[in-house]
Amino acid sequence: MCHFDKYTLIKWSISRDYYLILVGVRNVSYKYLANHINLDKHETINVTKAYLPNRNNLDKYIDKIYSTAWMTNNGELVNELTVRLEGYLGVQNMLLVSNGTSALQIAYKALGVNGQAITTPFSFVATTSSLVWEGIEPIFVDIDSETFCIDQSKIERSISSETTAIVPVHIFGNACDVEEIELIAQKYGLKIIYDGAHAFGVKYKDKSLLSYGDATIISFHATKLFHTIEGGAIIFKNKNDYETAKLMINFGIDDIDSIVELGINAKINEFQAAMGLCILDEIESIIERRAKIWHEYETNLKNIVQLQKRNPSSSNNYSYFPIVFQTEKELLSIKQALNRNFIYPRRYFNPSLDTLGYLKKQKAQVVSRDIASRILCLPIYPDLKAKDVKSICTFFKTLRSTE
Repeated sequence: MCHFDKYTLIKWSISRDYYLILVGVRNVSYKYLANHINLDKHETINVTKAYLPNRNNLDKYIDKIYSTAWMTNNGELVNELTVRLEGYLGVQNMLLVSNGTSALQIAYKALGVNGQAITTPFSFVATTSSLVWEGIEPIFVDIDSETFCIDQSKIERSISSETTAIVPVHIFGNACDVEEIELIAQKYGLKIIYDGAHAFGVKYKDKSLLSYGDATIISFHATKLFHTIEGGAIIFKNKNDYETAKLMINFGIDDIDSIVELGINAKINEFQAAMGLCILDEIESIIERRAKIWHEYETNLKNIVQLQKRNPSSSNNYSYFPIVFQTEKELLSIKQALNRNFIYPRRYFNPSLDTLGYLKKQKAQVVSRDIASRILCLPIYPDLKAKDVKSICTFFKTLRSTE
């Protein structure tokens, strides 16, 4: 592993181009960095960038909306997107909703989750906040230090008479141990709702990862691999649960004059569906371009920083590239250096959710807190230039050479 002790970043201007210069690190020469680190002046590189599809194709879908003036309430494009996504992903009973958080909340309601739910402290805050919002107490189970998924070997000891569900997360699209979790749920009569926000297109043993559990939710936020600007979906195991949820996202309305279920408005609209259809038209190219970046990072960084251990039975959708440093101090120093050169990785996911102030005090989740303090996700998106990926890799390799 690499150690980064102390260094100072300065800007060095040569022919109006900017380069990373590390002073105070032995064996790093100005000439070396000038020749090997070549980032465009003031070009901002964020951890991700929303993908915009072919504009002419998008206009064709939008023209359909204008021709019918049908903008919401299960229009033609929403239905087309549902059918095409089910076919592409290999799933059934898919319900499109307004966002990934609503997807979680609707899934809890439709499946009758109450009391307590076992979940992971290492995720985006919505995994926890959606439970609390619905009056369900999250009971945290720590994560595996290598996969970053919930540690299935610790689940049973946290189950109580109030537990009604398990809410694991396929973190960064890495599959949980779905078979072991299924056995635990069956033993105790618990529902399983997977937070698969990152798991679009991922397969587990040649079957869609999204088809496991009583329900799996997915996010279609603009920053995701596949998006509808804002949006999400729920994939239900049982048709009856799907039908219940379908009523719930439309105020419980069964027909124009018939309200048969408690519900809210969590529908997706036609413009969102139009974007989704365009993205789906280009999804193979999107994944291919992300894969090249992911593998470039892996090849260059696997001996420098800790990488996530992937489930060997799970495919990769190349949504994220997380790296783990030896200390938080090291992470902060590196992040600051990259930020000063207009590169903005993100601390996904920090803080560990068991530290949230609005929760009842629980046992500290030691592994999650440790990983959360040391993890950083590097930029990855289809339009990221190869030379910029190379420059980021060179930055880390240069530091490694100065140990």
